[in-house]
Amino acid sequence: MDCFASLAMTETFPAEAKHPRRIMIERSIFTEDHTLFRDMVRRFLDEHAKPHHEKWEAQGYVDRDVWLKAGEQGLLLPTVSTDYGGAGATEAMSSVLIEEVARANTSGLGFGLHNDIVAPYIESYGSDAQKKKYLPAMARGEKIGAIAMTEPGTGSDLQGVRTTARRDGDHWIINGSKTFITNGWHADLVIVVTKTDVNAGAKGVSLIIVDEGTPGFRKGKRLKKVGLKSQDTSELFFDDVRVPADNLLGKEGEGFIYLMQKLPWERLQIAITAHASAQAAIDHTVQYVQDRKAFGSPIGEFQNTRYKLAECQTEVEVGRVFVDKCLEMQIAGTLDSATASMAKLWLSEMQGRVLDTCVQLHGGYGFMWEYPVAQAYADARVQRIYGGTSEIMKELISRQMGLGAGKKKPA
Repeated sequence: MDCFASLAMTETFPAEAKHPRRIMIERSIFTEDHTLFRDMVRRFLDEHAKPHHEKWEAQGYVDRDVWLKAGEQGLLLPTVSTDYGGAGATEAMSSVLIEEVARANTSGLGFGLHNDIVAPYIESYGSDAQKKKYLPAMARGEKIGAIAMTEPGTGSDLQGVRTTARRDGDHWIINGSKTFITNGWHADLVIVVTKTDVNAGAKGVSLIIVDEGTPGFRKGKRLKKVGLKSQDTSELFFDDVRVPADNLLGKEGEGFIYLMQKLPWERLQIAITAHASAQAAIDHTVQYVQDRKAFGSPIGEFQNTRYKLAECQTEVEVGRVFVDKCLEMQIAGTLDSATASMAKLWLSEMQGRVLDTCVQLHGGYGFMWEYPVAQAYADARVQRIYGGTSEIMKELISRQMGLGAGKKKPA
């Protein structure tokens, strides 16, 4: 007999190895402060989110008071300066919140987009007046933010937006429509991607803030989705919406540049969600296969079950190391588009593979909505679509390799 096979058959393992060891490699990017914050987030979700999730799924949106409670407990705008009501922390703190929301399967909470997409646009490119007007209220949960990029006729092609903003004296007049807008139904302010010069291509794109209640700004129906059922995703319509010229975010014609600067962090957030969701699914499945019996034995004792879960856990650990490295780069300001695209591509595809396996190991129960793995499976599918599809990620990565149209020479 092969000596290595013999060793594998006779080796004994310590007692603690019977219990899942979640973290194989130390996550040095996180400190004791992050651990304390993680515990606080878990308590918040256990008390204020998980008990209401089923209701939120049925009604298609979370109750607004959960935003106020999150603001009271300091969960909103973690990376925004304390001058504007935030915590002044790094993206590592945001990562903790993103991970725990994914782990708890409370996918209706649009905190990530509010905290780490909308608020950073305002803090990075907004005037002092805009920062004072919006950020403190967003930190308290009194104002909910959204960003309107996607249109009915455009997906990942942000240069192709058709929503226009025409200058009229001291105002902009906005016309167009948007769809698939997260937080769109609850939103008190929306950063709208518009064309202020329809003949200038990417250089004609600008960002303009539109407030709830502005005449001509109308919210459409909440969209019914395959997953993320409690997340208020809606259509937005702009019919001769007149907003002050001061609502321009940053400089006219710089909007596309701003979008490109922020997209790496947005895509990394999707990757962070992917690995946390996949790990949670494995945890649920490990418990299930230990309790569920077939042919007189727990199905977790079957070799196929053990090996499938071993493969899944390995993929999650590999992804975790890459995510943490990308997070370090984001904090240092060195995360580039291609690397973020790799993280988004690999982690979201990995999430799909792992969740599919976990559903299969649950058998028929994996297809029942009351099981967390079923909801996670439905929620996960869009991860390979929004923030740029997997196909777009491959295009961006290959261009960075010096391949294809619009290619860049490798550095």
